[in-house]
Amino acid sequence: MFAPLRERNYRLWAAADLVSTAGTWMQVLGLNWLILSDTGSAATMGLVVMLQALPVLVLGTWGGALADRLPARPLLIASQAVRALLALALLTHGGHPLIFAVALASGVISSVEGPALGRFGSALVPPSALGSALALGSVLSSAGRIGGMALGGVLVGVTGPAVLFLINAVSYLAVIGALAAMRTGELRVLPTAAAGERGVLSGLRYIAGQPVVLIVLALSFVLGSLGRNYQVSMAAMVAGPLHGSSGSYGLLSTVFAVGAVLGGLLLAGSGRSTLRVLLGTGLAISVLQICSGLAPDVTSFAALILPIAAGAVVFDTVVSTRIQLDTREDMRGRVLAAVGIVSSLSGMFGAPAVGWLCDTAGPRGALLLGGVVTTAAALAGAAAIARAQGRRLHLPHPEPLVPAEQLA
Repeated sequence: MFAPLRERNYRLWAAADLVSTAGTWMQVLGLNWLILSDTGSAATMGLVVMLQALPVLVLGTWGGALADRLPARPLLIASQAVRALLALALLTHGGHPLIFAVALASGVISSVEGPALGRFGSALVPPSALGSALALGSVLSSAGRIGGMALGGVLVGVTGPAVLFLINAVSYLAVIGALAAMRTGELRVLPTAAAGERGVLSGLRYIAGQPVVLIVLALSFVLGSLGRNYQVSMAAMVAGPLHGSSGSYGLLSTVFAVGAVLGGLLLAGSGRSTLRVLLGTGLAISVLQICSGLAPDVTSFAALILPIAAGAVVFDTVVSTRIQLDTREDMRGRVLAAVGIVSSLSGMFGAPAVGWLCDTAGPRGALLLGGVVTTAAALAGAAAIARAQGRRLHLPHPEPLVPAEQLA
């Protein structure tokens, strides 16, 4: 379970990532508080989120190509330094134009940093430990989010949001320090693409020739859109048919966070990041979503939210693991960029879609309809992967995908 922690470089990275994630969520809370206190507009908050996501959609493929060409460690040090400067810029009280500019610049950085982070993670541990490393990373991200939001919630009322921005800027120094302290001789050397295969089009052609990868990405989009936006549906259920309070929503948010941590620990302990686990988990959380739409009260809804959150983390982590293990290492940055684009699209499409369904079909109807669609998608994805593997497609990575007969 904790095999990745035997690697000194991974221990440094994990500790720094926990600190940085907590700082990031403190800044998110501070920004939301600042915008809402100034304008009272949730739409303005949505615009900030959109400005962060748009560069990933537009520049993601180029960012992936750069990640496959450039050494990851100095690139990440530079990106963390720029993020620290952006956090410090928020201390100047430049108003909404500055907030929008910081959000847009953060999105530009993410378009390159995201693929580079995924590629660098592969260099920290051997391939056999990658699944556990990603699962532990999910646990640390969830823990950092919980801790950051909890501490930020206390500080913002006492000191205001400026202190949260300062803490986030300092947190990036932990990542820079960890990267600088790593033993470069212990990092796995990842291959780079040949001279004629380093561009965006080469990456797109490679992904288009990997039908199983395309199916996994499609599943990730559908389940991420209609089966993952629980921040929207939970609020609608509490305010509507469950007749809960703000305390009830806080309880459900806590249960969801706990479930996410448990899911990461479960996957890290089992080490089973196979396609069979991915498909089974996708089907299970889809069926549980249908059940959640029928929950009679907050308690039963919370009891269903816990395994749904755990399953969501398992599903997302296995997607990332399989995408990395089942593709060529010299194409990994561009493949991970595709994952990032799909994630951004699912968030931009899913949240408004779930909100619209809640308004038109009611919160219960939204969960039921979404669950039916994602259940059908999981079953169709299993059938499509079985057919694709039945053709005995050549895969470049030495670790093969799960044979079709194991999906039965």
